[in-house]
Parts: sequence; structure tokens; C-alpha cells
Amino acid sequence: MAADEYPKVYLYRRIVHAKLFIDNHYDGAIDLDNIADEALFSKFHFIRLFKRIYGLTPHQYLIHVRIEKAMQLLRNGMPVSDTCFAVGFESLSSFSSLFKRTAGISPTDFTAYHQKIKALVTQKPLGFVPGCFAKANGWH
Repeated sequence: MAADEYPKVYLYRRIVHAKLFIDNHYDGAIDLDNIADEALFSKFHFIRLFKRIYGLTPHQYLIHVRIEKAMQLLRNGMPVSDTCFAVGFESLSSFSSLFKRTAGISPTDFTAYHQKIKALVTQKPLGFVPGCFAKANGWH
């Protein structure tokens, strides 16, 4: 590795470390100060580097992680209010509006949709097997 590449690799490692910090602590009360401190950068320099590497600001990425985790919990049947607090939101209304803006559907409707799909899979499991696969295996 060339000597001039080392600083870049070191900076990337610190940014990746901060991303992993978000991934592991998304459900806690973390903010930009916590994350930037974890990466050993000033807030503004950290935001620029993080956005350049990941295409999102650290806050946007944190919201993204929280919404993705919320989707997993809602798919598994956790109530919306419990999910909200389990993924680190402090307000049900802000969670619901961010969820709807991100997923295009309210958390309640998302849960209902996935419960309906689970019920259909239970009732008619072969209906969810692709026709070509079912035919190839003699199920069709």
C-alpha cells in the first residue's frame, strides 16, 4: 500500500466503524454527537465523509436502519407502539409519519398486509410456489 493511500484507508475505517456503531445501537438514544465521537471526527467533517461514502447523512442512515428493523418486527406481529419504541423512536406520531414516508404505507396497514399474506400462505401454501417450480416437481 502506498504511503498516500494510508490516510484514506484510515478515514474509511473510521467511517465504517461509525456505520457499524449505528447498526449496533440504532435502538438507543444516539445522535450525531455520539456517532461523530465514535468515529473521532468533528460533526460537520463526519457528515460530509459519511454522505460521500454511503450516499446518506448519518441521521438519514439511522432513520433507514430503524425503519428496516421496524419492518422486520411488524412482519413478525409486534404491535406498532411496541415496535416504535423497540427501534429507538420516542414518539409514535413521528415514527408513523417517517414509516409512511419511507415505506409508502402506514405501520398499521403494513402489519395488516403481512398478517393477511401469512394467513393466505397458511391456507394455500402451494399458491405461493412459482408455477414453473410446481410443474417441474409434479405439484401442478
